[in-house]
Amino acid sequence: MDMFIDGQWIPAASGATMPVTDPTTGLAFDTVPLAGPADADAALRSATRAFAAWRMTAMADRVRIQKACARAMRETAVQVAGLLARELGRPLPGCLQEVARAADLLDIYAEEGLRLAATMPLATGATDRMIVTRDPVGVVVAITPFNYPINLLMFKLGAALIAGCAVVAKPSEDTPLSTLKLAEIFHAAGLPPGLFNVVTGERALGEALVAHPIPRKIAFTGSVAAGKAIAAAAAGTMKRLTLELGGQSPAIVCADADLDRAATAICRHAFANSGQFCYRVNRVYVDRSVHDAFLSRLTPLVQALTLAPAGGQGDLGPMVNEKIYRNSETQIADARSRGARILTGGQRATGPGFDGGFYLPPTLIADAPAEALVMREETFGPVLGLAAVDGPTEALQRANDSRFGLAAYVFTRNLALGLALCEGLEAGSVWLNDIQRSSHHMPFGGMKESGLGREKGRYGVESYLEYKTMYLSWENPL
Repeated sequence: MDMFIDGQWIPAASGATMPVTDPTTGLAFDTVPLAGPADADAALRSATRAFAAWRMTAMADRVRIQKACARAMRETAVQVAGLLARELGRPLPGCLQEVARAADLLDIYAEEGLRLAATMPLATGATDRMIVTRDPVGVVVAITPFNYPINLLMFKLGAALIAGCAVVAKPSEDTPLSTLKLAEIFHAAGLPPGLFNVVTGERALGEALVAHPIPRKIAFTGSVAAGKAIAAAAAGTMKRLTLELGGQSPAIVCADADLDRAATAICRHAFANSGQFCYRVNRVYVDRSVHDAFLSRLTPLVQALTLAPAGGQGDLGPMVNEKIYRNSETQIADARSRGARILTGGQRATGPGFDGGFYLPPTLIADAPAEALVMREETFGPVLGLAAVDGPTEALQRANDSRFGLAAYVFTRNLALGLALCEGLEAGSVWLNDIQRSSHHMPFGGMKESGLGREKGRYGVESYLEYKTMYLSWENPL
């Protein structure tokens, strides 16, 4: 599959390609262009031309087109999800759910566009007016990871388009096909050429896009290290930034918590998508008085999760590649060396249907010390660290003792205690007594090294707009 630029399929200027691999088998099943600076320039110039017209397009027309794109996503969901399942290795039901949620977010952003308005203060004088309006920021580069490539792209693309911007997207080299297919679908649904260009390549392509003088904003989801590099490079031309970076999200289980409810929610959230997402539960602090009782509930739930072999069905797919798998393996080995207990999992799955991919059974690590990697660094895999604490004060202190601040979770029947913990946690989103998917209407993003800015809802749209104040004066004709 080639790149999608200016409404056309385009190979790399160099002719180079790179393979796309099925994680369940380890075998390449397609190729995409290995683009470079010349391809980045072509895509950005196409976006510049498209932006000039799109920024002047009436909001009602932008909304109509964006909603048509959302409908087209739903109509082609099986096709897009099938590509996603093949390149990511996630079981198909989860891929279908991702496409559906992404289409919903497109609609929500479209509706937020209708609520955008300028303001004009009253009583500023008979022949003077001040108007505060907002202009689209310009051409946007959207760089997305492999784990939820469609949904995380819509975080950026849906907000940028409705704000009047044009987008050049660079998907992960692991999962480019679903994004490319989506660009074709949107074009067929009526999105003008050049507003959604997709270029494929490795890190050098991303660096070329960030350093280029055309884009005025970089929207990135990925690692902290990559986010810092992007921020440093973007500073040279004062590009605007939205950075949703890593997470190492803690859960606190208090002595009075509903242990069954806490175990169910934590199991579901920690191991979804094989643990490959940023705001999953990564570490759990359990009041010592209920520690063993909580583990007795959580362990069988985790053990009941199944792996989906190549060509088969199950709850969890493989890690997307060896690098991601090795991170989990390293954290498990580190925990073992520090005296932690592996309650379940801990070893790579092998045998027919598993040998071709990096499959890791969901893994629980009990008695994990504070300095263990699983309690300090992002795992991005199906590994969960647990530790006993002596009360909520210690739990809060240990939860906040982190350079990350993306999400956090609290379980207690005491509402006052729950609110105190929620307010005390240094995280962009906090859940009390259950864990739902992040709402498309609410702001999503992190504190500390987990990022800059917010996405989703009106907050996401506003991040693609610049305030402009206009001072108007004229002679009174009366």
